[in-house]
Amino acid sequence: MRIIDVHTHPIFGKGGRTPARLRRWIAHGRRFNIVHMVVLGDVLQFGPTPNAAQLRRINNDTAWAARLFPDYFTALVYLNPLLGERAVMREVERCVAQPGFRGIKLEIANNAAHPCMRHVAKAARTFNLPVLQHSWSIINVGNGKHQSDPSTTALFARRNPDVKIIMAHLTGIGFRGVLEAKGLPNLYVDTSGGFPEEGLIEYAAEHLGADHVLYGSDLPIRENSVTIGRILGARISAADKQRMLFGNTARLLNLPLN
Repeated sequence: MRIIDVHTHPIFGKGGRTPARLRRWIAHGRRFNIVHMVVLGDVLQFGPTPNAAQLRRINNDTAWAARLFPDYFTALVYLNPLLGERAVMREVERCVAQPGFRGIKLEIANNAAHPCMRHVAKAARTFNLPVLQHSWSIINVGNGKHQSDPSTTALFARRNPDVKIIMAHLTGIGFRGVLEAKGLPNLYVDTSGGFPEEGLIEYAAEHLGADHVLYGSDLPIRENSVTIGRILGARISAADKQRMLFGNTARLLNLPLN
């Protein structure tokens, strides 16, 4: 089965960004039949609340990867909604003017119930971009100010039914997160985050529909053999596995992949 990884973070670190490093990422992905990766940026490089200049630096790295290898990398615009409407719109406009950007990425500057999320929704509507929101159960994390619990990500989806939203980290949101997302046609989940949990993929397919589940690894934090195996080993049909691993992300991001 061909695979698209909707959740990756190329981190260049002290070695800097070089074509050779990206080629190693591509070679790694192809060993697992990953034919395309969605790049979310080194989102914690400057802490949870980067300023405008720091966002530009992160997004420039992402843009560089998508520009250098456009057949393999697609980019998401990383934002800090707390910077306000003007800053959000300006950065999205700057990025989408470049090739390769097809969505918005949010991390832990604020939780998804915060009023500043209206700026993100405006940008998503204006440029027809889905929003990938970092989500995790704050019952386990304990930081409701910055972390988006699945309930707050679901609230963002209900407030903005015309915006497509990806609730990241299926393992992090767990069975409760699946139930929070249930019944929201504009809300998807990606399968990244933590070790596999028995029955969770099947539960998501049952309650959300297999067409609302997207494969994601959180590379380099997670291992692809494990994150792919949680889908291949699930007790669902081969057609549903292919939707999760490839078709759903290709459709949602309108990726020109044959």
